[in-house]
Amino acid sequence: MTPARPTFSTDDILAARGPRNEVDPWRPYAFLVEPEHSARGRVEQVATVFLTNRECPFHCLMCDLWQNTTESTVPVGAIPAQIEYALARLPMGVPLAEGGTPAPVTHIKLYNSGNFFDARAIRPEDHADIIARLRPFETVIVENHPRLCGPQCVEFCDRLERDFEIALGLETVHPEVLPRLNKQMTLADFDRAVEDLHAAGIRTRAFILLRPPFLSEAEGVDWALRSIEHAFSVGVNCCSVVPTRGGNGIMEHLSAAGQYAPPALASLETVLSAGLALGRGRVLMDLWDAERFATCPDCAPERIARLRRMNLAQRDEPTVQCHCG
Repeated sequence: MTPARPTFSTDDILAARGPRNEVDPWRPYAFLVEPEHSARGRVEQVATVFLTNRECPFHCLMCDLWQNTTESTVPVGAIPAQIEYALARLPMGVPLAEGGTPAPVTHIKLYNSGNFFDARAIRPEDHADIIARLRPFETVIVENHPRLCGPQCVEFCDRLERDFEIALGLETVHPEVLPRLNKQMTLADFDRAVEDLHAAGIRTRAFILLRPPFLSEAEGVDWALRSIEHAFSVGVNCCSVVPTRGGNGIMEHLSAAGQYAPPALASLETVLSAGLALGRGRVLMDLWDAERFATCPDCAPERIARLRRMNLAQRDEPTVQCHCG
């Protein structure tokens, strides 16, 4: 018998946490350049700056991004300084293939472990200085909660005068699981945000969880694909599938209770192949620490390499054959 799905409050989630990492409000906690299949239909280099700022106020059940956040709003000028710090150290020309000609970095993601348009995280007073530092890029991508999408997004886009994309956490369309993620959002909230952003000329991508808590392996695959289909049906331009990971405290409680297990590598393969087969838009599989989802050390490197190629080419490849079956 499947155990009943419990509901956890914000206090429950906070109580299960460990300590935060030490961060500097004047420095991003990470930054990198990597290739991505862009909205223009080709592989291009993207800079990603992981900004240090105040924690997201929503405290989602599965989130571990709070570990690199501050407990209070960072000073005015800190976020522009973080961007400047990263851009001074990132290579602005990186070959797309080994031995290739350096390709310019034309797109940038500003990910801030929460919501770009949360005024307690990214101060509106800093918007002008942030925009000034983004002039070299053709596309700017930020992340934001659907309920925090409003006129401030449109105003920023108008001032930016660049292609603008907002990544929204849809997570899952499962009618019982979504309310239990403590995301404090309904499916209607998500759909409304996408509609409003597109009306303003702002592109969207959706974060989709692969096997969130309370779902079996097969259910996790099924509902990830249903969530991808829903996102595309309301006009989302790109779906980024995130295998649900533990490590934030409450997920370990759920694991011990039989309410959560990470997805298998085979499920990552199935969802990416099936998502691409829909032909509705870009589907990207998050492959950070993908090795943790593998059980066979012999085939895992080749299978993960296949997924990376599929992300970039946006087409399926033959599956990897191995003695593990």
